[in-house]
Amino acid sequence: MTLAEKAGQMTQAEREALAPGDIQRLSLGSVLSGGGSAPGKASPTEWADMLDALHREALSSRLSIPLLYGSDAVHGHGNVVGATIFPHNIGLGCAGDPALVEAVARATALELYATGVDWTFAPAVGAGRDERWGRTYETFSEDPVAAGLLGSAAVRGYQGARLGGDPKSVLACAKHFAGDGATAFGSAASALLDQGDTRLSEPDFERIAIAPYRPSIAAGVGSIMVSFSSVHGRKMHGHEELLTRTLKGKLGFRGFVVSDWLGIQQLPGSYADQVTTSVNAGIDLFMEPFGFERFTQTLVQVVTAGRVPMARVDDAVRRILTVKCEAGLFEKGPVDRAQTANVGGKAQRELARRAVRASAVLLKNDGGLLPLAKNKKLLVAGTGASSLSRQAGGWTVGWHGAEDRSFLGTTLLDALRSAAPTPAHVSFDESGKTGEGDVALLVMSEPSYAEGKGDSATIAPPEADLAALDTLAARGFEIAVVIYSGRPLVIEPHLGKARAWLAAWLPGSAGEGVADVLYGAYAPTGKLSHSWPRRVEDLPLNQGDLRYDPLFPLGYGLSYATPPSP
Repeated sequence: MTLAEKAGQMTQAEREALAPGDIQRLSLGSVLSGGGSAPGKASPTEWADMLDALHREALSSRLSIPLLYGSDAVHGHGNVVGATIFPHNIGLGCAGDPALVEAVARATALELYATGVDWTFAPAVGAGRDERWGRTYETFSEDPVAAGLLGSAAVRGYQGARLGGDPKSVLACAKHFAGDGATAFGSAASALLDQGDTRLSEPDFERIAIAPYRPSIAAGVGSIMVSFSSVHGRKMHGHEELLTRTLKGKLGFRGFVVSDWLGIQQLPGSYADQVTTSVNAGIDLFMEPFGFERFTQTLVQVVTAGRVPMARVDDAVRRILTVKCEAGLFEKGPVDRAQTANVGGKAQRELARRAVRASAVLLKNDGGLLPLAKNKKLLVAGTGASSLSRQAGGWTVGWHGAEDRSFLGTTLLDALRSAAPTPAHVSFDESGKTGEGDVALLVMSEPSYAEGKGDSATIAPPEADLAALDTLAARGFEIAVVIYSGRPLVIEPHLGKARAWLAAWLPGSAGEGVADVLYGAYAPTGKLSHSWPRRVEDLPLNQGDLRYDPLFPLGYGLSYATPPSP
């Protein structure tokens, strides 16, 4: 291989930035779709058509090295309209079932395979240690042991028992190495928590930030993504000690290390300095989505100038090509269109419904208000009741969620109307000011968000939902509250206003699963994977802290003591 071809293999471009012929001309090794980046109307067929064309171009280059295509399929193939959207990891963490996590990852892999995508930027295996962090919902638990266990189950689901052993498997990516869930609030590196600074002692860093990666490495994960965050002020994208000596050396990771979106550009110095530092630190594949040609040219320049050893480049390319071989990309043919037609199929939808039921955590149920009696009329209120976007959260069709873009799914309101004796048994007014019923159900929901946009200094419930709760209470209703959120919210001041509270997290497209729990077709079994704080001032709050006084502790969760009423 020429140096330019090696540089191309170490480069990942965003599909939107590609011009015809770029892959062949630059020998690009990888392409990705960022959140919301999709061809046409994002249908499965359009995805398959695009991937077939891109792979043909890659194979037309001098060396015919296949392309590796990545997408943020973090809770289903979220960039595809029609794909099954599963609960986010925080909910699956409450289910606490490795077999279920593996099944969800396997179903996601099948839908990725059906559109030609080879690689998912999942799972997030870091422990989420502060609910103010906007990526809390991407984490399985505050407990590093649980996060590592469930993360490795997801790796097995995506990749199979052995990478490439199943032609319908995809490459997994454990992320974000290391410490992104344990950053300090209000650090100099970040106004809040995302992309902030981890300031743990060495033993705590090993226990909280490093240990969750061990099970995924043992499961054979083929790629690991670097964190935007820093460790004691030093950016992970330039941290040779952790990326090379710890991850590749001490932990024995054999796959390749990929940067995060423009992550190297947060390092100090010129662009040539940033490329030099990050390559020498141990990053192998570079997510430079819009400046991919600049990266390849700069890498060639710094290698030629002797700033990056050729041995380091060869190691990176060898790791990338080894994973491509092990994943079966050299034997890959056109997209299997029979599988494309099954995206969002019945089996996946049923699995999503089962995952939603298992994820829900019953926090309070005074007097056994839940399960709801079907012969009682129900007034539904709240911002989440008829919003698929809020039900699914971020990384769904768009980066920060679907917002005004439609996707296939069932809202909780529609699911309740389908489960009731007649649709007329369920009325709806978002504000709770009008409508009648024997019982009121408030669906409280955070607006959808992703990454730093979701960092919150207050983690308070939305004002509109609190106003609706007060309205329903003033009208004398018995109230049950369902919470759609990416983390525990500060609800203690409002807890006494409703008799029942159910945390449904971000359940995805299967609102039927929440209705199953509410109407008693399934008794809740979920247990909290994150401690629920009384006050935001108590954060960070994690089991084992010297001052541990949660509203609900890690592992808490009620169930139904009696069968549902007729």
